[in-house]
Amino acid sequence: MPRWKRRAYNIAALRAQARRVLPRAVFDFVDGGAGDEHTLRRNASAFDDVALYPRPIGGTRERDLSTTLFGRQLSMPLIVPPTGLAGLLWPDGEAASASAATKAGSIYALSHGSVCSLEELAENDIEPLWFQTYIFKDRGLTHEMAARAEAAGYEALIVTIDTQLLGNRERDIRNGFVIPPTMSAREVANMATKLGWLFRMRHVIPNITFGNYRRPDGGEDLTALAQRMLRLPDPGMQWRDIADLRAVWKGPLLLKGILHPADAVEAVANGVDGMFVSNHGGRQLDGAASALDALPAVAEAVGGRAAVILDGGIRRGAHIVKALALGADCCTVGRPQFWGLSVAGEAGVSHVFDIFRRELDLTMGLCGLPNIASIGPDVLARGTATETARLAAASEAVAAAAAAVVESGNAAENGGGDGAGEKAVPIAETGGPAGPEPTRYGDWERKGRAIDF
Repeated sequence: MPRWKRRAYNIAALRAQARRVLPRAVFDFVDGGAGDEHTLRRNASAFDDVALYPRPIGGTRERDLSTTLFGRQLSMPLIVPPTGLAGLLWPDGEAASASAATKAGSIYALSHGSVCSLEELAENDIEPLWFQTYIFKDRGLTHEMAARAEAAGYEALIVTIDTQLLGNRERDIRNGFVIPPTMSAREVANMATKLGWLFRMRHVIPNITFGNYRRPDGGEDLTALAQRMLRLPDPGMQWRDIADLRAVWKGPLLLKGILHPADAVEAVANGVDGMFVSNHGGRQLDGAASALDALPAVAEAVGGRAAVILDGGIRRGAHIVKALALGADCCTVGRPQFWGLSVAGEAGVSHVFDIFRRELDLTMGLCGLPNIASIGPDVLARGTATETARLAAASEAVAAAAAAVVESGNAAENGGGDGAGEKAVPIAETGGPAGPEPTRYGDWERKGRAIDF
């Protein structure tokens, strides 16, 4: 067994290794959050407030960790979310992570901000693949990205809604982080301990780019390209833009960045098939709710009508059990995937999946849970002040969300609403989607914790 693998006995130990091998500016780009990083820390610490009540009698000798998401069977409820610039950590980083995810029986979601283009990754015979994009000021670009993803064989489209403006990422400001990375005098002095990364990336760094945004003439330098990308997302996006995209994208459509239950209700009403309960890893709005704290109300608001994916803070197999017990159908592994990639490329990402698989199986075994479908609210501690408060808050949030959505629909009908003087897409009185006709992905049945079409 390689030395790095012996030392990487859990995700925290793998993070420590990533910190040793990456230049400080690059590590902080991956690891850091916005502002004082309260939300970043809360994403992980929120799991400490949820206790498990094991019932070992009646368990099984072997556990079934598999689940189904949008017709795809997964080896366990864990996928790789869109994470930009993987190619900065390891040569062909996106392909390495995607290959590891596929071999692990998972799903890889490619970020719009990848080093390779979406077409280049699709040529690697890796599936299933999802693609992430934005609602751009130029709606034609939004539809162009969707058309490219469809042509390349991507199965699902993710629209990120929480990065319409760039968060205050103070570690990057402190480090003077730019793409491609430049080294301060202090960083150069410290490179003696980063020679492995420097040697691997020596031919890659000069050619780092954002593959999905390269102009055909290739005449735009990377700095100009990065500045142009920051101006593309539209802070004035509306629900009608989601409905318009739903009308042209025939596969599963997901939103990433849902925290408020009212937005979850609106998403379902506008034909969305799934949502990432996410605060962008604490990299955008410091002070936003943690993903786990927001999860129960969102899951209750959705009511099984769309897939709910918990994005943020997953560091242990037990965290997956807690998230599923609070209403998630699946979880993501963002930063841990990056840490594994930084240490050992594809092998490192595979090791991340192995760690979570081992810990998830152990947790389920100790709790007496035979399969994913058996994970429900009854595995959580009941009657504690924390849990009672969490459930009460979820119920209150759902009630407020329903009232807010009804009010917004009434305002839209009376000529008010979205601030742009145009009618918003309201929820139909029957509770079904308003606007575009439902696609074949719109009507699905939830069976236990599996989602089938």
